[in-house]
Amino acid sequence: MDSHLFPEISPLDMRAMAEAQARWDTRAMPLGALGRLQNLGVHLAGITGICPPPTPHKPVVVVFAGDHGVVDDGASAWPAEITAKMISTISSGGAAISVFAEVVGAEVVVVDVGVQTPLDPLPKVRSERITDGTASITKKAAMSLDQAKDALAVGIRIASEQIETGADCLIGGDLGIGNTTSAAALIGALTGRSAQEVTGTGAGTPADGLDHKRRLVATAIQRTKTCANPLEILAMVGGLEIAALTGFYIAAAQNKVPFIIDGVIAGAALCAADALTPGTAARAVAGHHSSEQATSIVLNHLHLKPLLNLDLRLGEGTGACLAFPLLQAAALALTNMAELPVPDQT
Repeated sequence: MDSHLFPEISPLDMRAMAEAQARWDTRAMPLGALGRLQNLGVHLAGITGICPPPTPHKPVVVVFAGDHGVVDDGASAWPAEITAKMISTISSGGAAISVFAEVVGAEVVVVDVGVQTPLDPLPKVRSERITDGTASITKKAAMSLDQAKDALAVGIRIASEQIETGADCLIGGDLGIGNTTSAAALIGALTGRSAQEVTGTGAGTPADGLDHKRRLVATAIQRTKTCANPLEILAMVGGLEIAALTGFYIAAAQNKVPFIIDGVIAGAALCAADALTPGTAARAVAGHHSSEQATSIVLNHLHLKPLLNLDLRLGEGTGACLAFPLLQAAALALTNMAELPVPDQT
């Protein structure tokens, strides 16, 4: 597979992590008093290779959007046209991610990687359209290998551009009616789990449609049995926005920049990223535990523990965005907390 798309990811910096743990042990508090926040500070040191780790102050949210042919098979209660309407809502500042990003001071950029509905030019919406949505994952490959590579390259390029212009924490979001069906199939194929285990209700299935959705996912997973590697699996059952998000994570990991994953779509992308470029997941921060069914499977598979559990399942990067202040708090505490005075032994 192409080395420029799948660069080697260096391991976490163990020296910086050891220094961070030793530093926590000398702060003005009882040992371990900040609990998992201390683990996060150590993790940030390992990601950046610096102790204490730099406090992130310029987060960016990039929402990748694409449509899915499996919607025509009855995978969702919503029509594909809703994807374009939600892009407009984000552009105008009216979506949940727009509100949450304002809370944490993050810029929001939407990237059209493969939306079916033609879009007029909109503020903060970038066109990187590869094709007008994917094919149905129950009938043929969602994308060609070249289309999957192109989508990966979009994510890699945009992450690199954001880092070059000063972004110090990357938050990936997703948008696309039907994408929980593709994500479930991708997760099932990459983790060896069944359609029954990985398929949830998503943004809405038709009345009594969960069994039908599971049958769609089972068919798609079965079709991946002919795939020779993770790239072929991604092309077979993934989405254009999922592939772009995969590349986005790979680039963040390669550049040693913290990135926060969101819900089950982001989890599917991270599974693909770690399969394509081992070591990517070790550099990820799990923002929250989505209420979508496959979330626990993803987190366990990648050995990640989420920072929040708010029963969110919206996507867009919402849960990841809400977790960002915890990264700031961990880094700032490790940097600014006073050293515990050493008792006078005389």
